[in-house]
Formats: sequence, C-alpha cells, structure tokens
Amino acid sequence: MNNLGFLLLKGGEIMPSAQVLESKQKIVADLTEKLQKASACVIVKYEGITVEDDTALRAELRKAGVEYAVVKNTLTKRACMNAGYGELANVLEGMTAVATSAEDPVAAAKITKKFADKVESFEIKAGFVDGKILDVAGVNDLAELPSKEILIGKMLGSLQSSLYGLAHVLQAYVDKTNEEATA
Repeated sequence: MNNLGFLLLKGGEIMPSAQVLESKQKIVADLTEKLQKASACVIVKYEGITVEDDTALRAELRKAGVEYAVVKNTLTKRACMNAGYGELANVLEGMTAVATSAEDPVAAAKITKKFADKVESFEIKAGFVDGKILDVAGVNDLAELPSKEILIGKMLGSLQSSLYGLAHVLQAYVDKTNEEATA
C-alpha cells in the first residue's frame, strides 16, 4: 500500500484501500441522510465563479440555514438513489454542488436563483421540495414564492380582518339591541 490510500496490485492495477472506500461510504451515507431530512434541495452548476462570489454565496446560504456542499457526482448519484431521488442523477454532470434546507423549503431556491441571476456561469440544474422533483423552471417558481414568514403574516392578517368584521357586526347588534331596550 502506498501513502495515497491506494493498494497497488500485481500488474500495476490500482485498487482503493479499505480506508478510502470507507470514507466514500460515509460521505454517501451522510449526504443520503441530509437529502432524506431536507424539505428542499437545489442542485447547481457552480463552474466559473470567483472565490469571492463563492464565499458570499456560502455565507448567505449558511445564514438562512441551508447546507451547501460540493461532492463528487458519483457519490451524489448514489446518495440520490438511496434517498429516493434517482431522477436527479441525470443532472449530475460537470461541476455541481448541492444546497439542502431542512427547515425553510424556499430558502435554497431563493438564494441560488438570486445568485444565478447575478453570476452568468452559475446555473440551477434541478431540485426537489417536499419529495417532489423539480426541474429548473420548478426551482425558479419556488424561488418566486414569498417566504414562510410573509405567508404566515398574510394569513394572520386575513384571519384578523375577518375577526374584526365579525366583532364589528356583533357590536352593532349589541348596540341596536341596547337602543331598542332603552327606547
């Protein structure tokens, strides 16, 4: 065995050592678990971006609770198959990265779309949300949705205005009943 982690067999054939194989299996297992726990995932082509842009992207994703990783396509394909997202294997070519979000199903799509709009060589390839595979258009549509907080605020506002309307009607009824009783 040499110090690069490969076993050199007779005839010059190179075979990965048990340690390298074990390391790859752990990467696949960890990524499989992330994909299974994720409410959403976006796969991107990150080719041609600067270190500065990559650092800014990673910081924004981290701040939103999105995990971003560059993993070999063969390992990512295995993890996708294990997690039930085998359909994503066909987009795993070239320089790809995976952004997964366990909490906010819109965050990864929003941030990567914003970045793709800004950096020409950065492309969204595909993704999933709540178990449903999305193509590029689907990820872009997801990115256009308002955030969870805004949607909750709108819903609460709707409920609140309905309650105010009901309270107003009830108060008018009480006032009318009191007027009739005193008259």
